[in-house]
Amino acid sequence: MKKNICLFAILIPVLLIAQQERADKIYFNATIWTSNDLAPWAKALAIKGNKIIYIGNDFHPYKENTTELIDVKGKFIVPGFIDNHTHFLSGGYNLSGVDLRKAKTKQEFINELKEFCKQHTDDRWILGGDWDHEAWGGELPEKEWIDSITGNHPVFVNRYDGHMAFANTKALQMAGITNTTEAPPGGEIIKDKKGEPTGMLKDEAMALMNQAIPDPSEKELDEYFAAAQQYAFENGVTQVHDMGSYGGWNDLATYRRIYEQKKLKLRIYSFVALWSWEKLDSFCKKNGKGDDMLRWGGLKGFVDGSLGSTTAWFYQPYLDAPGNTGLQVTDTNLLRNWVISADSAGLQVAVHAIGDRANDFILDVYANAEKLNSKRDRRFRVEHAQHLTPSAIPKFAQLKVIASVQPYHAIDDGRWAYKRLNDARLKGTYAFKNLLDAGAVVTFGSDWTVAPMKPIEGIYAAVTRRTLDDKNPNGWYPEQKISVEQALKCYTRNNAYAGFQENKLGILREGMLADFVILSDNLFKIAPEKIIDVKVLKTVIDGKEVFVRK
Repeated sequence: MKKNICLFAILIPVLLIAQQERADKIYFNATIWTSNDLAPWAKALAIKGNKIIYIGNDFHPYKENTTELIDVKGKFIVPGFIDNHTHFLSGGYNLSGVDLRKAKTKQEFINELKEFCKQHTDDRWILGGDWDHEAWGGELPEKEWIDSITGNHPVFVNRYDGHMAFANTKALQMAGITNTTEAPPGGEIIKDKKGEPTGMLKDEAMALMNQAIPDPSEKELDEYFAAAQQYAFENGVTQVHDMGSYGGWNDLATYRRIYEQKKLKLRIYSFVALWSWEKLDSFCKKNGKGDDMLRWGGLKGFVDGSLGSTTAWFYQPYLDAPGNTGLQVTDTNLLRNWVISADSAGLQVAVHAIGDRANDFILDVYANAEKLNSKRDRRFRVEHAQHLTPSAIPKFAQLKVIASVQPYHAIDDGRWAYKRLNDARLKGTYAFKNLLDAGAVVTFGSDWTVAPMKPIEGIYAAVTRRTLDDKNPNGWYPEQKISVEQALKCYTRNNAYAGFQENKLGILREGMLADFVILSDNLFKIAPEKIIDVKVLKTVIDGKEVFVRK
Protein backbone atom coordinates (compact mmCIF):
# COMPACT_ATOMS: atom_id res chain seq x y z
CA MET A 1 0.00 0.00 0.00
CA LYS A 2 2.84 2.39 0.92
CA LYS A 3 4.53 1.63 -2.43
CA ASN A 4 1.31 2.53 -4.27
CA ILE A 5 1.01 5.80 -2.35
CA CYS A 6 4.63 6.70 -3.17
CA LEU A 7 4.14 5.82 -6.83
CA PHE A 8 0.97 7.94 -6.91
CA ALA A 9 2.81 10.86 -5.34
CA ILE A 10 5.51 10.63 -8.01
CA LEU A 11 3.01 10.32 -10.87
CA ILE A 12 1.00 13.45 -9.96
CA PRO A 13 3.72 16.03 -10.80
CA VAL A 14 4.74 14.00 -13.86
CA LEU A 15 1.15 14.02 -15.13
CA LEU A 16 0.78 17.73 -14.35
CA ILE A 17 3.93 18.52 -16.33
CA ALA A 18 2.71 16.34 -19.19
CA GLN A 19 -0.58 18.24 -19.26
CA GLN A 20 1.09 21.65 -18.85
CA GLU A 21 0.04 24.11 -21.52
CA ARG A 22 2.94 24.86 -23.83
CA ALA A 23 3.75 28.35 -25.09
CA ASP A 24 3.94 29.64 -28.65
CA LYS A 25 6.41 32.31 -27.53
CA ILE A 26 8.47 32.95 -24.44
CA TYR A 27 10.15 36.27 -23.68
CA PHE A 28 12.94 35.64 -21.17
CA ASN A 29 15.99 37.27 -19.58
CA ALA A 30 13.85 40.37 -18.98
CA THR A 31 13.07 42.80 -16.20
CA ILE A 32 9.28 42.81 -16.13
CA TRP A 33 7.12 45.21 -14.16
CA THR A 34 3.72 43.54 -14.15
CA SER A 35 1.48 46.21 -12.50
CA ASN A 36 0.22 43.31 -10.35
CA ASP A 37 0.60 44.30 -6.69
CA LEU A 38 0.71 40.64 -5.62
CA ALA A 39 3.68 39.84 -7.91
CA PRO A 40 5.10 43.10 -9.30
CA TRP A 41 8.31 41.72 -10.83
CA ALA A 42 9.21 38.81 -13.10
CA LYS A 43 11.88 37.67 -15.54
CA ALA A 44 9.92 35.73 -18.16
CA LEU A 45 6.58 35.82 -19.92
CA ALA A 46 4.96 32.98 -21.90
CA ILE A 47 2.25 33.45 -24.54
CA LYS A 48 -0.14 31.05 -26.22
CA GLY A 49 -2.27 32.58 -28.94
CA ASN A 50 -3.19 36.05 -27.74
CA LYS A 51 -2.99 35.38 -23.99
CA ILE A 52 -0.37 35.20 -21.29
CA ILE A 53 -0.18 31.68 -19.86
CA TYR A 54 2.74 32.26 -17.49
CA ILE A 55 4.68 35.09 -15.94
CA GLY A 56 7.44 34.49 -13.45
CA ASN A 57 11.03 33.30 -13.39
CA ASP A 58 11.13 29.62 -14.43
CA PHE A 59 9.60 29.37 -17.91
CA HIS A 60 11.03 25.91 -18.79
CA PRO A 61 7.84 23.88 -18.05
CA TYR A 62 6.07 25.95 -20.73
CA LYS A 63 8.68 25.36 -23.40
CA GLU A 64 8.55 22.76 -26.17
CA ASN A 65 10.46 22.20 -29.39
CA THR A 66 8.23 24.53 -31.41
CA THR A 67 8.22 27.37 -28.85
CA GLU A 68 9.82 30.57 -30.08
CA LEU A 69 12.32 31.81 -27.49
CA ILE A 70 12.97 35.55 -27.45
CA ASP A 71 15.93 36.75 -25.39
CA VAL A 72 15.08 40.25 -24.18
CA LYS A 73 18.69 40.76 -23.03
CA GLY A 74 17.80 42.40 -19.77
CA LYS A 75 15.52 45.07 -21.24
CA PHE A 76 12.47 46.43 -19.43
CA ILE A 77 8.93 45.14 -20.10
CA VAL A 78 5.73 46.89 -19.00
CA PRO A 79 2.05 46.35 -19.83
CA GLY A 80 0.97 48.01 -23.07
CA PHE A 81 0.36 51.73 -22.74
CA ILE A 82 -3.25 52.86 -23.10
CA ASP A 83 -3.87 56.48 -24.10
CA ASN A 84 -6.99 57.77 -22.39
CA HIS A 85 -7.79 60.64 -24.76
CA THR A 86 -6.92 61.08 -28.44
CA HIS A 87 -8.36 62.62 -31.58
CA PHE A 88 -6.92 59.82 -33.61
CA LEU A 89 -7.86 60.46 -37.23
CA SER A 90 -7.16 64.17 -36.89
CA GLY A 91 -3.75 63.18 -35.59
CA GLY A 92 -3.20 60.96 -38.59
CA TYR A 93 -4.02 63.87 -40.89
CA ASN A 94 -1.67 66.20 -39.03
CA LEU A 95 1.27 63.82 -39.44
CA SER A 96 1.42 64.87 -43.10
CA GLY A 97 -0.04 68.37 -42.75
CA VAL A 98 1.52 71.74 -42.03
CA ASP A 99 3.34 71.81 -38.69
CA LEU A 100 2.99 75.20 -37.02
CA ARG A 101 3.86 73.98 -33.53
CA LYS A 102 7.53 74.64 -34.22
CA ALA A 103 6.90 78.31 -35.12
CA LYS A 104 8.42 80.42 -32.34
CA THR A 105 7.90 83.84 -33.91
CA LYS A 106 5.24 85.56 -35.99
CA GLN A 107 7.52 85.41 -39.04
CA GLU A 108 8.19 81.68 -38.59
CA PHE A 109 4.42 81.11 -38.44
CA ILE A 110 4.00 82.95 -41.75
CA ASN A 111 7.02 81.24 -43.35
CA GLU A 112 5.85 77.73 -42.43
CA LEU A 113 2.49 78.35 -44.09
CA LYS A 114 4.16 79.96 -47.09
CA GLU A 115 6.45 76.97 -47.68
CA PHE A 116 3.59 74.48 -47.28
CA CYS A 117 1.50 76.39 -49.82
CA LYS A 118 4.42 76.42 -52.26
CA GLN A 119 4.69 72.63 -52.02
CA HIS A 120 0.97 72.19 -52.73
CA THR A 121 -0.05 74.20 -55.77
CA ASP A 122 -3.69 73.06 -55.85
CA ASP A 123 -6.63 74.60 -54.01
CA ARG A 124 -6.89 72.09 -51.13
CA TRP A 125 -7.95 73.20 -47.67
CA ILE A 126 -5.02 73.63 -45.30
CA LEU A 127 -6.02 72.34 -41.87
CA GLY A 128 -4.36 71.14 -38.68
CA GLY A 129 -1.41 73.34 -37.82
CA ASP A 130 -1.32 73.19 -33.99
CA TRP A 131 0.17 76.68 -33.52
CA ASP A 132 0.74 78.33 -30.16
CA HIS A 133 0.61 82.12 -30.02
CA GLU A 134 2.22 82.04 -26.58
CA ALA A 135 5.44 80.96 -28.32
CA TRP A 136 5.79 84.46 -29.79
CA GLY A 137 4.45 86.45 -26.85
CA GLY A 138 0.69 85.96 -27.06
CA GLU A 139 -0.31 88.01 -30.14
CA LEU A 140 -3.14 86.29 -32.01
CA PRO A 141 -2.75 85.86 -35.79
CA GLU A 142 -4.80 88.02 -38.17
CA LYS A 143 -5.82 87.14 -41.70
CA GLU A 144 -3.66 89.92 -43.16
CA TRP A 145 -0.58 87.99 -42.01
CA ILE A 146 -1.17 85.25 -44.57
CA ASP A 147 -3.65 86.35 -47.26
CA SER A 148 -0.88 87.27 -49.69
CA ILE A 149 1.02 83.99 -49.34
CA THR A 150 -1.71 81.32 -49.27
CA GLY A 151 -2.68 81.46 -52.94
CA ASN A 152 -5.85 79.52 -53.78
CA HIS A 153 -5.85 77.65 -50.49
CA PRO A 154 -8.58 78.22 -47.94
CA VAL A 155 -6.78 78.02 -44.58
CA PHE A 156 -8.25 77.04 -41.22
CA VAL A 157 -5.51 76.05 -38.79
CA ASN A 158 -6.20 75.39 -35.13
CA ARG A 159 -4.36 76.34 -31.98
CA TYR A 160 -2.85 73.19 -30.57
CA ASP A 161 -5.52 72.87 -27.85
CA GLY A 162 -8.28 72.68 -30.47
CA HIS A 163 -10.38 75.45 -28.91
CA MET A 164 -9.39 78.27 -31.21
CA ALA A 165 -8.61 78.33 -34.95
CA PHE A 166 -7.43 80.84 -37.54
CA ALA A 167 -8.78 81.40 -41.06
CA ASN A 168 -7.60 83.37 -44.05
CA THR A 169 -9.95 85.62 -46.03
CA LYS A 170 -10.76 82.93 -48.61
CA ALA A 171 -11.89 80.50 -45.91
CA LEU A 172 -14.00 83.17 -44.21
CA GLN A 173 -15.67 83.96 -47.55
CA MET A 174 -16.38 80.29 -48.25
CA ALA A 175 -17.98 79.96 -44.82
CA GLY A 176 -19.96 83.18 -45.25
CA ILE A 177 -18.47 84.78 -42.14
CA THR A 178 -18.66 88.58 -42.38
CA ASN A 179 -18.80 91.60 -40.10
CA THR A 180 -22.51 90.92 -39.51
CA THR A 181 -22.05 87.27 -38.51
CA GLU A 182 -22.86 86.63 -34.86
CA ALA A 183 -21.13 83.93 -32.87
CA PRO A 184 -23.27 81.01 -31.75
CA PRO A 185 -23.73 80.36 -28.01
CA GLY A 186 -20.54 78.98 -26.52
CA GLY A 187 -18.34 80.59 -29.19
CA GLU A 188 -16.63 83.83 -30.13
CA ILE A 189 -15.70 85.53 -33.41
CA ILE A 190 -12.86 87.95 -32.79
CA LYS A 191 -13.28 91.20 -34.70
CA ASP A 192 -11.01 94.22 -35.20
CA LYS A 193 -11.79 97.85 -34.32
CA LYS A 194 -13.76 98.22 -37.56
CA GLY A 195 -15.90 95.19 -36.73
CA GLU A 196 -14.28 92.96 -39.34
CA PRO A 197 -13.45 89.32 -38.49
CA THR A 198 -9.74 88.92 -37.86
CA GLY A 199 -9.88 85.25 -38.86
CA MET A 200 -9.88 84.00 -35.27
CA LEU A 201 -12.76 81.76 -34.14
CA LYS A 202 -13.15 80.27 -30.66
CA ASP A 203 -14.91 77.06 -29.61
CA GLU A 204 -18.48 76.79 -30.95
CA ALA A 205 -17.79 79.54 -33.51
CA MET A 206 -15.44 77.12 -35.24
CA ALA A 207 -18.51 75.12 -36.29
CA LEU A 208 -19.36 77.96 -38.70
CA MET A 209 -16.21 77.13 -40.62
CA ASN A 210 -16.48 73.37 -40.27
CA GLN A 211 -19.70 73.44 -42.28
CA ALA A 212 -17.73 74.73 -45.29
CA ILE A 213 -14.91 72.18 -45.09
CA PRO A 214 -15.53 69.13 -47.30
CA ASP A 215 -15.60 65.75 -45.60
CA PRO A 216 -12.54 63.60 -46.31
CA SER A 217 -13.06 60.60 -48.57
CA GLU A 218 -12.93 57.03 -47.24
CA LYS A 219 -9.55 56.65 -48.93
CA GLU A 220 -8.21 59.72 -47.12
CA LEU A 221 -9.61 58.55 -43.79
CA ASP A 222 -7.99 55.16 -44.27
CA GLU A 223 -4.67 56.91 -44.95
CA TYR A 224 -5.03 59.03 -41.80
CA PHE A 225 -5.75 55.88 -39.79
CA ALA A 226 -2.78 53.95 -41.16
CA ALA A 227 -0.40 56.81 -40.32
CA ALA A 228 -1.88 57.24 -36.83
CA GLN A 229 -1.80 53.50 -36.08
CA GLN A 230 1.87 53.26 -37.01
CA TYR A 231 2.66 56.31 -34.89
CA ALA A 232 0.91 54.66 -31.93
CA PHE A 233 2.92 51.45 -32.34
CA GLU A 234 6.21 53.35 -32.51
CA ASN A 235 5.41 54.94 -29.15
CA GLY A 236 4.30 51.80 -27.34
CA VAL A 237 0.58 52.59 -27.43
CA THR A 238 -1.51 49.42 -27.59
CA GLN A 239 -4.96 51.00 -27.17
CA VAL A 240 -6.50 54.45 -27.54
CA HIS A 241 -9.66 55.87 -26.08
CA ASP A 242 -10.61 58.04 -29.04
CA MET A 243 -12.77 61.13 -28.53
CA GLY A 244 -13.19 61.59 -32.27
CA SER A 245 -13.98 64.83 -34.10
CA TYR A 246 -17.16 66.55 -35.31
CA GLY A 247 -19.36 64.13 -33.41
CA GLY A 248 -17.19 61.02 -33.72
CA TRP A 249 -19.56 58.99 -35.90
CA ASN A 250 -17.38 59.19 -39.03
CA ASP A 251 -14.44 58.09 -36.90
CA LEU A 252 -16.34 55.07 -35.60
CA ALA A 253 -17.49 54.18 -39.13
CA THR A 254 -13.86 54.34 -40.29
CA TYR A 255 -12.70 52.03 -37.50
CA ARG A 256 -15.50 49.55 -38.24
CA ARG A 257 -14.59 49.53 -41.93
CA ILE A 258 -10.91 48.96 -41.18
CA TYR A 259 -11.83 46.24 -38.69
CA GLU A 260 -13.87 44.45 -41.35
CA GLN A 261 -10.90 44.74 -43.72
CA LYS A 262 -8.77 43.02 -41.03
CA LYS A 263 -6.38 46.00 -40.95
CA LEU A 264 -7.12 46.99 -37.37
CA LYS A 265 -4.19 45.97 -35.16
CA LEU A 266 -4.55 48.66 -32.49
CA ARG A 267 -7.23 48.39 -29.81
CA ILE A 268 -9.71 51.28 -29.95
CA TYR A 269 -12.46 52.46 -27.63
CA SER A 270 -14.40 54.93 -29.79
CA PHE A 271 -16.44 57.73 -28.17
CA VAL A 272 -19.12 59.78 -29.94
CA ALA A 273 -20.76 63.10 -29.08
CA LEU A 274 -22.86 63.25 -25.93
CA TRP A 275 -25.69 65.05 -27.73
CA SER A 276 -26.11 61.93 -29.91
CA TRP A 277 -26.75 59.63 -26.93
CA GLU A 278 -30.09 58.40 -28.30
CA LYS A 279 -28.46 57.41 -31.59
CA LEU A 280 -25.72 55.54 -29.70
CA ASP A 281 -28.26 53.83 -27.47
CA SER A 282 -30.10 52.52 -30.55
CA PHE A 283 -26.82 51.60 -32.23
CA CYS A 284 -25.68 49.55 -29.21
CA LYS A 285 -29.01 47.77 -28.94
CA LYS A 286 -28.67 46.73 -32.58
CA ASN A 287 -24.92 46.09 -32.78
CA GLY A 288 -23.75 45.43 -29.22
CA LYS A 289 -20.69 47.27 -27.95
CA GLY A 290 -17.94 45.63 -29.98
CA ASP A 291 -15.14 43.33 -28.85
CA ASP A 292 -11.64 43.48 -27.39
CA MET A 293 -10.19 45.15 -30.49
CA LEU A 294 -12.87 47.72 -31.30
CA ARG A 295 -15.44 48.91 -28.78
CA TRP A 296 -17.97 51.71 -28.42
CA GLY A 297 -20.61 52.75 -25.90
CA GLY A 298 -18.91 55.91 -24.59
CA LEU A 299 -20.04 59.51 -25.01
CA LYS A 300 -17.98 62.70 -24.91
CA GLY A 301 -19.40 66.10 -23.94
CA PHE A 302 -18.07 69.59 -23.16
CA VAL A 303 -18.58 72.02 -20.34
CA ASP A 304 -16.07 74.67 -21.39
CA GLY A 305 -13.10 75.54 -23.61
CA SER A 306 -9.39 75.79 -22.76
CA LEU A 307 -6.99 77.83 -20.67
CA GLY A 308 -4.84 78.79 -23.66
CA SER A 309 -7.82 80.15 -25.57
CA THR A 310 -9.17 81.91 -22.42
CA THR A 311 -12.40 79.95 -22.83
CA ALA A 312 -12.09 77.63 -19.81
CA TRP A 313 -14.88 78.43 -17.30
CA PHE A 314 -13.70 79.88 -13.98
CA TYR A 315 -15.30 81.50 -10.95
CA GLN A 316 -12.95 84.48 -11.20
CA PRO A 317 -11.76 86.35 -14.34
CA TYR A 318 -8.49 85.71 -16.11
CA LEU A 319 -5.59 87.90 -15.02
CA ASP A 320 -4.91 88.89 -18.64
CA ALA A 321 -8.60 89.24 -19.57
CA PRO A 322 -10.21 90.89 -16.53
CA GLY A 323 -13.72 90.90 -17.94
CA ASN A 324 -13.66 87.26 -18.98
CA THR A 325 -14.40 84.14 -16.91
CA GLY A 326 -14.55 81.80 -19.92
CA LEU A 327 -17.32 80.08 -21.87
CA GLN A 328 -19.91 77.43 -21.26
CA VAL A 329 -19.47 75.63 -24.57
CA THR A 330 -22.70 73.67 -24.00
CA ASP A 331 -25.90 75.03 -22.51
CA THR A 332 -25.75 73.79 -18.92
CA ASN A 333 -29.38 72.64 -18.81
CA LEU A 334 -28.94 70.66 -22.02
CA LEU A 335 -25.71 69.16 -20.75
CA ARG A 336 -27.29 68.09 -17.48
CA ASN A 337 -30.22 66.45 -19.29
CA TRP A 338 -27.93 64.64 -21.74
CA VAL A 339 -25.75 63.24 -18.95
CA ILE A 340 -28.70 61.99 -16.91
CA SER A 341 -30.44 60.49 -19.96
CA ALA A 342 -27.30 58.82 -21.34
CA ASP A 343 -26.49 57.40 -17.92
CA SER A 344 -30.01 56.01 -17.55
CA ALA A 345 -29.45 54.20 -20.88
CA GLY A 346 -26.34 52.47 -19.46
CA LEU A 347 -23.82 54.37 -21.58
CA GLN A 348 -20.49 55.62 -20.25
CA VAL A 349 -20.23 59.40 -20.03
CA ALA A 350 -17.03 61.44 -20.28
CA VAL A 351 -17.17 65.24 -20.15
CA HIS A 352 -14.46 67.79 -20.90
CA ALA A 353 -13.92 70.24 -18.01
CA ILE A 354 -10.94 72.58 -17.70
CA GLY A 355 -11.80 75.54 -15.45
CA ASP A 356 -12.52 75.24 -11.72
CA ARG A 357 -16.17 76.20 -12.15
CA ALA A 358 -16.56 73.73 -15.03
CA ASN A 359 -15.19 70.89 -12.90
CA ASP A 360 -17.43 71.72 -9.95
CA PHE A 361 -20.42 71.88 -12.28
CA ILE A 362 -19.89 68.48 -13.89
CA LEU A 363 -19.14 66.79 -10.57
CA ASP A 364 -22.49 68.07 -9.29
CA VAL A 365 -24.22 66.81 -12.45
CA TYR A 366 -22.67 63.38 -11.97
CA ALA A 367 -23.79 63.29 -8.33
CA ASN A 368 -27.30 64.23 -9.43
CA ALA A 369 -27.36 61.51 -12.11
CA GLU A 370 -26.30 58.88 -9.60
CA LYS A 371 -29.14 59.86 -7.26
CA LEU A 372 -31.76 59.86 -10.01
CA ASN A 373 -30.73 56.69 -11.84
CA SER A 374 -30.42 53.13 -10.62
CA LYS A 375 -27.30 51.99 -8.80
CA ARG A 376 -24.70 50.55 -11.19
CA ASP A 377 -21.00 50.54 -12.09
CA ARG A 378 -21.12 53.68 -14.26
CA ARG A 379 -17.52 55.01 -14.18
CA PHE A 380 -18.19 58.64 -15.03
CA ARG A 381 -15.12 60.45 -16.40
CA VAL A 382 -13.97 64.05 -16.33
CA GLU A 383 -11.70 64.66 -19.30
CA HIS A 384 -8.74 66.87 -18.33
CA ALA A 385 -9.88 67.77 -14.75
CA GLN A 386 -7.36 70.53 -15.12
CA HIS A 387 -8.04 73.29 -12.58
CA LEU A 388 -9.65 72.09 -9.36
CA THR A 389 -10.90 73.80 -6.22
CA PRO A 390 -9.75 72.23 -2.93
CA SER A 391 -13.27 70.83 -2.39
CA ALA A 392 -13.36 69.19 -5.85
CA ILE A 393 -10.37 66.90 -5.28
CA PRO A 394 -11.93 64.61 -2.63
CA LYS A 395 -15.20 64.55 -4.60
CA PHE A 396 -13.57 62.55 -7.38
CA ALA A 397 -12.94 59.72 -4.91
CA GLN A 398 -16.25 60.11 -3.06
CA LEU A 399 -18.27 59.98 -6.29
CA LYS A 400 -15.96 57.37 -7.89
CA VAL A 401 -15.48 59.71 -10.86
CA ILE A 402 -12.41 59.01 -12.99
CA ALA A 403 -9.97 61.90 -13.48
CA SER A 404 -8.89 61.42 -17.11
CA VAL A 405 -5.85 63.69 -17.29
CA GLN A 406 -2.97 64.35 -19.68
CA PRO A 407 0.33 65.01 -17.85
CA TYR A 408 2.24 66.53 -20.79
CA HIS A 409 -0.11 69.52 -20.60
CA ALA A 410 1.41 70.41 -17.22
CA ILE A 411 4.92 70.94 -18.60
CA ASP A 412 3.51 72.74 -21.64
CA ASP A 413 0.97 75.09 -20.01
CA GLY A 414 3.35 75.63 -17.09
CA ARG A 415 5.40 77.95 -19.31
CA TRP A 416 2.67 80.61 -19.52
CA ALA A 417 -0.24 79.72 -17.20
CA TYR A 418 0.88 82.41 -14.71
CA LYS A 419 -0.36 85.00 -17.23
CA ARG A 420 -3.89 83.67 -16.87
CA LEU A 421 -4.20 82.58 -13.22
CA ASN A 422 -2.80 83.54 -9.84
CA ASP A 423 -0.87 81.25 -7.51
CA ALA A 424 -3.91 80.22 -5.48
CA ARG A 425 -5.65 78.84 -8.55
CA LEU A 426 -2.51 77.33 -10.04
CA LYS A 427 -2.02 75.22 -6.90
CA GLY A 428 -5.06 73.22 -8.02
CA THR A 429 -3.72 72.76 -11.56
CA TYR A 430 -2.86 69.24 -12.77
CA ALA A 431 -3.11 68.09 -9.16
CA PHE A 432 -2.13 64.49 -9.86
CA LYS A 433 -0.70 63.68 -6.43
CA ASN A 434 -3.55 65.27 -4.50
CA LEU A 435 -6.06 63.28 -6.55
CA LEU A 436 -4.19 60.01 -6.00
CA ASP A 437 -3.72 60.72 -2.29
CA ALA A 438 -7.47 61.35 -2.02
CA GLY A 439 -8.12 57.88 -3.45
CA ALA A 440 -9.34 58.96 -6.88
CA VAL A 441 -8.79 56.83 -9.99
CA VAL A 442 -6.43 58.84 -12.18
CA THR A 443 -5.76 57.86 -15.78
CA PHE A 444 -3.20 59.25 -18.23
CA GLY A 445 -3.15 60.05 -21.92
CA SER A 446 -2.09 62.67 -24.43
CA ASP A 447 -5.07 64.51 -25.97
CA TRP A 448 -3.14 63.98 -29.23
CA THR A 449 -2.67 66.15 -31.25
CA VAL A 450 -2.73 68.71 -28.43
CA ALA A 451 0.27 66.82 -27.06
CA PRO A 452 2.42 64.04 -28.52
CA MET A 453 0.97 60.54 -28.26
CA LYS A 454 4.12 59.47 -26.41
CA PRO A 455 3.50 57.84 -23.00
CA ILE A 456 7.21 58.03 -22.17
CA GLU A 457 7.00 61.81 -22.36
CA GLY A 458 3.81 61.74 -20.30
CA ILE A 459 5.52 59.71 -17.58
CA TYR A 460 8.46 62.11 -17.66
CA ALA A 461 6.05 65.04 -17.26
CA ALA A 462 4.19 63.48 -14.32
CA VAL A 463 7.37 62.46 -12.50
CA THR A 464 9.44 65.63 -13.05
CA ARG A 465 6.97 68.45 -13.92
CA ARG A 466 9.92 70.18 -15.62
CA THR A 467 8.38 72.72 -18.02
CA LEU A 468 9.37 72.72 -21.68
CA ASP A 469 11.19 76.04 -21.33
CA ASP A 470 13.56 74.53 -18.71
CA LYS A 471 12.63 77.28 -16.25
CA ASN A 472 11.39 74.83 -13.60
CA PRO A 473 14.19 72.25 -13.22
CA ASN A 474 12.79 71.06 -9.87
CA GLY A 475 9.24 70.91 -11.19
CA TRP A 476 6.35 73.31 -11.70
CA TYR A 477 4.37 73.07 -8.45
CA PRO A 478 6.64 70.18 -7.49
CA GLU A 479 4.40 69.02 -4.65
CA GLN A 480 2.25 67.42 -7.38
CA LYS A 481 5.04 65.19 -8.73
CA ILE A 482 4.27 61.47 -8.53
CA SER A 483 6.36 58.30 -8.59
CA VAL A 484 7.31 56.24 -11.63
CA GLU A 485 5.14 53.39 -10.38
CA GLN A 486 2.12 55.66 -9.98
CA ALA A 487 2.61 57.09 -13.47
CA LEU A 488 2.92 53.62 -15.00
CA LYS A 489 -0.27 52.48 -13.29
CA CYS A 490 -2.08 55.55 -14.63
CA TYR A 491 -1.02 54.58 -18.17
CA THR A 492 -1.85 50.88 -17.82
CA ARG A 493 -4.16 49.30 -15.22
CA ASN A 494 -6.05 52.52 -14.41
CA ASN A 495 -6.77 53.15 -18.09
CA ALA A 496 -7.95 49.57 -18.50
CA TYR A 497 -10.34 50.17 -15.59
CA ALA A 498 -11.55 53.43 -17.16
CA GLY A 499 -12.59 51.40 -20.22
CA PHE A 500 -14.13 48.46 -18.28
CA GLN A 501 -11.27 46.15 -19.30
CA GLU A 502 -9.42 45.62 -16.03
CA ASN A 503 -9.98 41.85 -16.24
CA LYS A 504 -8.29 41.65 -19.64
CA LEU A 505 -5.69 44.40 -19.92
CA GLY A 506 -3.42 46.68 -17.91
CA ILE A 507 -1.74 43.96 -15.84
CA LEU A 508 0.65 41.21 -16.95
CA ARG A 509 -0.59 37.98 -15.39
CA GLU A 510 -1.88 34.57 -16.44
CA GLY A 511 -5.08 34.74 -18.49
CA MET A 512 -4.71 38.39 -19.53
CA LEU A 513 -4.41 39.52 -23.14
CA ALA A 514 -0.80 39.69 -24.29
CA ASP A 515 -0.28 43.43 -24.74
CA PHE A 516 3.10 44.74 -23.59
CA VAL A 517 5.98 47.01 -24.50
CA ILE A 518 9.75 46.47 -24.33
CA LEU A 519 11.70 49.59 -23.35
CA SER A 520 15.39 50.39 -23.63
CA ASP A 521 15.78 51.24 -19.92
CA ASN A 522 14.31 50.37 -16.54
CA LEU A 523 12.32 53.45 -15.59
CA PHE A 524 12.77 52.65 -11.90
CA LYS A 525 16.56 52.67 -12.14
CA ILE A 526 17.36 55.79 -14.16
CA ALA A 527 17.29 59.43 -13.05
CA PRO A 528 13.80 60.95 -13.58
CA GLU A 529 15.13 63.58 -15.99
CA LYS A 530 16.49 60.76 -18.20
CA ILE A 531 13.09 59.12 -18.68
CA ILE A 532 12.38 61.28 -21.71
CA ASP A 533 15.30 59.61 -23.54
CA VAL A 534 13.94 56.05 -23.13
CA LYS A 535 13.11 54.29 -26.41
CA VAL A 536 10.34 51.86 -27.29
CA LEU A 537 12.07 48.76 -28.69
CA LYS A 538 9.04 46.53 -29.32
CA THR A 539 5.28 46.83 -29.12
CA VAL A 540 3.23 43.65 -28.74
CA ILE A 541 -0.57 43.51 -29.13
CA ASP A 542 -2.59 40.31 -28.87
CA GLY A 543 0.70 38.37 -28.73
CA LYS A 544 1.89 39.81 -32.07
CA GLU A 545 4.87 42.11 -32.51
CA VAL A 546 3.43 45.15 -34.31
CA PHE A 547 6.55 47.30 -33.98
CA VAL A 548 10.24 46.47 -33.73
CA ARG A 549 12.78 49.29 -33.61
CA LYS A 550 15.44 48.79 -36.26
